[in-house]
Amino acid sequence: SKLFSQEIGTDGNLHGESSCFMPLEQVDEEYFAPRIIQIAGMYPGVTKEEILSVTSEEPAEKGQWAYDFSDPDGPQMGTVALPGCEIIDLCEDPAVIIAEHFALGVPLPEVLTDPVDLLVVVDRAKKTFAERKFLVMDVPGKGIVIKAYSTKAEMPEGGEVIGRVDFVQVPWLPCMKKKKSGFQEDDSLY
Repeated sequence: SKLFSQEIGTDGNLHGESSCFMPLEQVDEEYFAPRIIQIAGMYPGVTKEEILSVTSEEPAEKGQWAYDFSDPDGPQMGTVALPGCEIIDLCEDPAVIIAEHFALGVPLPEVLTDPVDLLVVVDRAKKTFAERKFLVMDVPGKGIVIKAYSTKAEMPEGGEVIGRVDFVQVPWLPCMKKKKSGFQEDDSLY
């Protein structure tokens, strides 16, 4: 059976191939995602109508995150809250791509047969080749490709680097629950 929603090709490396690894962070079952909340206005001066006009979404389930698709017809496909950390803070021009774990080669428990959404943070300011770093490329005839390359010569001909993967967030799913050993190196999935 085909696990990928699109063909990923054989050029370049997926996560874990040829010692190329994406910077993954796995949330755990107790993780509370930051919540995206709209702003109603400034006090003093905000009106009842302004306060009642903003919409709110339910918080994400523990171990998950939530998306906000406030204008699906516009150029922006939505927003998602990410953890405050140095990696995210240092991104000059970040964008998030929601990617299936199979398409990136990220190993998750074998019981998972359906794709799991991962949040891939791409820094669009990093548009040059970097050895064994995951690049987001626009490849003629293929479209967007996310892969790592050991040398520039391995990159697809005519491909344009449009950013580099700086962070990938992996959700926690019930099938990932494991007994606590008391040793963090054993208890952490990544």
